[in-house]
Amino acid sequence: MRIARSSSKGQRACLPLFRGLLKRPLQLSKQLLNRFLFRGPEALFEAQPANMAAAPVERTGFDDRAFDTKMQQFLGNNEDKFYTDWEESFESFDQMNLHENLLRGIYAYGFEKPSAIQSKGIVPFTKGLDVIQQAQSGTGKTATFCAGILNNIDYNSNECQALVLAPTRELAQQIEKVMRALGDFLQVKCHACVGGTSVREDARILGAGVQVVVGTPGRVFDMLRRRYLRADSIKMFTLDEADEMLSRGFKDQIYDIFQLLPPKLQVGVFSATLPPEALEITRKFMNKPVRILVKRDELTLEGIKQFYVNVDKEEWKLDTLCDLYETLAITQSVIFANTRRKVDWLTDKMRERDHTVSATHGDMDQNTRDVIMREFRSGSSRVLITTDLLARGIDVQQVSLVINYDLPTQPENYLHRIGRSGRFGRKGVAINFVTKDDERMLQDIQRFYNTVIEELPSNVADLI
Repeated sequence: MRIARSSSKGQRACLPLFRGLLKRPLQLSKQLLNRFLFRGPEALFEAQPANMAAAPVERTGFDDRAFDTKMQQFLGNNEDKFYTDWEESFESFDQMNLHENLLRGIYAYGFEKPSAIQSKGIVPFTKGLDVIQQAQSGTGKTATFCAGILNNIDYNSNECQALVLAPTRELAQQIEKVMRALGDFLQVKCHACVGGTSVREDARILGAGVQVVVGTPGRVFDMLRRRYLRADSIKMFTLDEADEMLSRGFKDQIYDIFQLLPPKLQVGVFSATLPPEALEITRKFMNKPVRILVKRDELTLEGIKQFYVNVDKEEWKLDTLCDLYETLAITQSVIFANTRRKVDWLTDKMRERDHTVSATHGDMDQNTRDVIMREFRSGSSRVLITTDLLARGIDVQQVSLVINYDLPTQPENYLHRIGRSGRFGRKGVAINFVTKDDERMLQDIQRFYNTVIEELPSNVADLI
């Protein structure tokens, strides 16, 4: 039975998209509720192996007033002394005084004119200035710092001159591909140092000489510590998805790497979201950076239509997703769940119902993840189920639909997720499955981005 519930004043009605009658939602037993409270959602999965989906999403503790207060306090603290003003913007790549062969690579990659972040962000980087840049997902941040780096490389030297760090292997490999593509006519030597690959092969490639290294913090630090990666000639250091990189999980590794780099260093910090804590940390290793920031209420989700479906209780999500499957298969779609176990469970359930889906998450070995992502990028795989592993920076241009099977546990991650659709101004749709336990988070997301998320209409196929 495929069921949904409307949101208006507790009235019950069938969405035209879904079939079946409505029933009262079942209550969790006291025993299960206690397990959830003391052991988290995973305990519910263990308690109900036949119904793995029945796990409430953890409520958010987000406080938008506290966020804004922290940001104001940070920006008001010697702001003028810390930042360099930069107002200049360029309407075309030709005006930026870039290397001729870099321009050839930019145009060959498919860019015709710079996006907003590129029009402001490339030139200060090429001038050797430290930069902090924030822009909406899908607007060309990666190409911004790649172009800046490629323009400043000395191609007569095979020494490593630029180091780029990313929080995940997939994102690091994506950056390397963009770097190679834009630098094709410059014959740039670039290598991705990521976990899950051969250390010996990394050492061999680095020993032969590369000009740009892109990698994850753990593997890069290991290569620096073993002296396979020589830091003597590194003059550019870039952090992509900086909010994640500078979070508690990566902060110490970033500091350790920074200590091994030369003192004269250009630093670039790029992300779709930059909370105050991340900005504060940048003070420790940036020199009067150019700041190109977007206020929280200006983080637009332009071009992406956002909807929600009320599903009342967790186990109804699966039926709702199956009802949507024919629409999913029209285009390429990404489905986000909050845990790796949920991804595996959902993938199995969809396949049991003869729906073709693929899945990727951090517990899979690197080769498997690479194959899955290759198939998805090529279009041979059309529906991908994943965790937030994919939410940051993975650029699959054909994706036009994102489904949040689970809402993210933090409002900041919502932008990263739905930004997988509507890349570079393309039309995109985001659909959020909302249970009663998710209502507060949905409100937080709307308040955080100053946006309105509407109920899904019956003609969803016409929107994509």
